[in-house]
Amino acid sequence: MNTLIAVGVLAVIVLIAEIINLRKLIIPVAIAGLLGILGYTLYNIDVVEAYYNNMFVSTRFSTAFSSLFIALTILLIALSKDFYQNQYSKISDYISLKLFLLMGAISMVSFGNMAMFFVGLEILSITLYILCGTDFKNIKSNESAMKYFLLGSFASGIILFGIALLYGATGSFDIVTIAQTATTSTMPVWYGMGIVMILIGMLFKIAAVPFHFWAPDVYQGAPSLTTALMSTLVKVTAVATLYKIANNFLFDMPSSYTNILVIISILTMTVGNIMALRQDNMKRLLAYSGISHAGFMMMSLVALGLATPHLFYYATSYAFAGIAAFTVLIIVSSGKSNEEIANFKGLARKNPLMAIVFTVALLSMGGIPIFAGFFGKFFLFSDAVKNGFITLVIFGVINSFISIYYYLKIVVSMFTTTNNDEEMVVITVPATYKIVGVISAVLIIVFGLYPSLLLGLF
Repeated sequence: MNTLIAVGVLAVIVLIAEIINLRKLIIPVAIAGLLGILGYTLYNIDVVEAYYNNMFVSTRFSTAFSSLFIALTILLIALSKDFYQNQYSKISDYISLKLFLLMGAISMVSFGNMAMFFVGLEILSITLYILCGTDFKNIKSNESAMKYFLLGSFASGIILFGIALLYGATGSFDIVTIAQTATTSTMPVWYGMGIVMILIGMLFKIAAVPFHFWAPDVYQGAPSLTTALMSTLVKVTAVATLYKIANNFLFDMPSSYTNILVIISILTMTVGNIMALRQDNMKRLLAYSGISHAGFMMMSLVALGLATPHLFYYATSYAFAGIAAFTVLIIVSSGKSNEEIANFKGLARKNPLMAIVFTVALLSMGGIPIFAGFFGKFFLFSDAVKNGFITLVIFGVINSFISIYYYLKIVVSMFTTTNNDEEMVVITVPATYKIVGVISAVLIIVFGLYPSLLLGLF
């Protein structure tokens, strides 16, 4: 709970710094504050405690994911100064919005009451609607914000209706009370309907098939740094929340519920990868890639409880790979009117460091050893095999090979050289982008070589 309060106080400090004309200190203060909060959170990872009548519950699960969210926010804020240099007068707004979004993310994985869950969801969603439309002179950004607002609001409404049905069936918003009532009493039909509606809303939030249609357009139209936020922090928040909800409510449901989720997982990873093969725009490719990764992370739902550390490991490896990829994408597309994949051709000659960072990110997302992404998939595959879902693993392996194909096409293109004068132009990279890119790439390798660094948190 102290972590949530500290992040909120930091967001207010950022806004006050703008008022008293200390704009240059906003990003350093935000990063320093988040580093302190991260240290405090990790130090208290063993603390298990409920606050405010079980509204907010601190567990290893919530603390580990909250630490991941804070680390991702630090990297995203570090990229903000150069990204928003043309809108620097509004930098306090952008940083505070990211901090408020972080508060929503922490609330979503720490809730003990469905009311707290919905409050966290709305804090996260509303800040994201605003960030999608921050490039207000760009019609694609306006379109992105409008699409996400309309569809996101509709999904939130479905979740809220589902929560209302759960309350009607059990007389409580508390997840422990709901679970106990469901196991000791005969539940009315609307109890199951409520769970289905909540799951549908969360499947929209993670962009799972068939609720994925919004993602490519919203990702492409939003400012690239906001897209990076959506693809990493927001996606892993939604997946972790979906896992927590399933872990609390699906254990006493018919096996047909699990079978449907398995089918959705297969469709999500397959549709995402097949559509990614056809993309010429890097942001759309990463959007479809993110959809496929959501399908992989949904594999954890077949091993509820046992897969907790493995889901965290996969989410961490995917998130840092996403940060590294978008760091390079922002640099390469800077000053250009599009984010076409063709812009990455010959990147190794223009800036070898960025080419290496991007290669590490793509190979990790593809599941190539020795990177963390390989072990993330391996752990989830192992959990699925132990629980008898062999077909799910087969589709997972096939989709891994499909993803490797289009990732390697980009890698080969980056290291392909021609006599084109445009490829001889050296790309200048700000120091913060180098630092964020290198840190993300190094962490991907370190976590791949030493998985126990993450698995040991559980």
